[in-house]
Amino acid sequence: MPVDMTKIVSLCKRRGFVFQSSEIYGGMGSVWDYGPLGAELKRNVKEAWWRANVYERDDIEGLDAAILMHPRVWEASGHVASFADTLVDCITCKKRFRVDKIQPGSKKCPECGGALTEPRQFNLMFKTHCGAVENEEGIAYLRPETAQGIFVNFSNVIDSLRRKIPFGIAQTGKAFRNEITTGDFTFRSREFEQMEIEYFVKPGTDEEWYRKWVQERLNWYIRFGIKKENLRLREHAKDELAHYAKACTDIEYLFPMDWRELEGIANRTDFDLKAHAKTSGKTLEYFDDQANERYIPYVIEPSGGVDRAVLAFLIDSYREEVVRKEKRVVLGLHKALAPVKAAVLPLLRNRDEVVRMAEGITGDLRSAFRVMYDDTASIGRLYRRQDEIGTPYCVTVDVDSLTDKKVTVRDRDSMEQDRVEASNLKAYLLDKLEGD
Repeated sequence: MPVDMTKIVSLCKRRGFVFQSSEIYGGMGSVWDYGPLGAELKRNVKEAWWRANVYERDDIEGLDAAILMHPRVWEASGHVASFADTLVDCITCKKRFRVDKIQPGSKKCPECGGALTEPRQFNLMFKTHCGAVENEEGIAYLRPETAQGIFVNFSNVIDSLRRKIPFGIAQTGKAFRNEITTGDFTFRSREFEQMEIEYFVKPGTDEEWYRKWVQERLNWYIRFGIKKENLRLREHAKDELAHYAKACTDIEYLFPMDWRELEGIANRTDFDLKAHAKTSGKTLEYFDDQANERYIPYVIEPSGGVDRAVLAFLIDSYREEVVRKEKRVVLGLHKALAPVKAAVLPLLRNRDEVVRMAEGITGDLRSAFRVMYDDTASIGRLYRRQDEIGTPYCVTVDVDSLTDKKVTVRDRDSMEQDRVEASNLKAYLLDKLEGD
């Protein structure tokens, strides 16, 4: 069974992973700040995704599109007209709810029992203005997804890098949705980050590529530590497909609140490129010089949330153990994702020689990876702190280190200890960290 979410929330606040945004002012609902360790974990998740999809493949290019785009982009994509929720308001407590979250046929507020208003549409995009004067001509939107930035740059990438289909464009970036039904910690937020690929294929090959990408994305989560039994695939029924989709499969994770979507893989057909070609008046066809034919590609879209992935990795790696009759909390994060790779702990902080040696080792290791130096408690307590934030290795410098020039390296998961030459420590740890 998944861990209780309250334990994850408590750990995130206590150890500096996630804070409530603007907390000193009472907080802002469903907006979150990533603390020192959370920022590292989030960065590592994005880097692992980028490496797997851009560096380890030869058929995907990276992109970083702007958050602000021409408003006609969102007209062409359908977001201005139809990107909305159907909502009701409680006349008594003034809370707002999505209609699909209300019991069918009910006219009473699920919170206080008050009467509900008639349903109405509410657009989820954040509207803003560009320029000094706020008028209709200056309307712009904070993007609700990163995908459209890829579609409008399709020809630019083709022309500049001479790419042949099939190929993909990948990007990570912020997106914004004025969500009404929020909650479940960072699972659903108004400001969030996406990891998306638009993979362009020849029509007729789209179903094969769709199946390949479903398996590819499932394997990525398993590769970086999510337990297989906590993942499942759920294919969308025909009546729940988005208007642009021929097929869609969700990778779902067993969160503490139930099975929820972690990532969706959709066959978007040629909907987006056709829509932008029609609205912009620019051709977005692909010319296959070998077959001497032109066509608008179909698109397979793996789209995942960075924040949801971070939350899933935290939950799945959390475990509690009893060691020497004391509880040990461990984040068994994959070494590539761990915020801190090694901690250097001087056994005697009142011995200047030990402290100087530990500080020297810390400085040397920092040229290779993220290291934490800590001398603020007993060695047992220091180990527990590092276990709780997922640090794979602890390096202890003791009195004997001054004479034998060796340090003790403790493994987070097995708690086994090795005595290692200080001069060989960086190579030893790099070998261990890259072993996975």
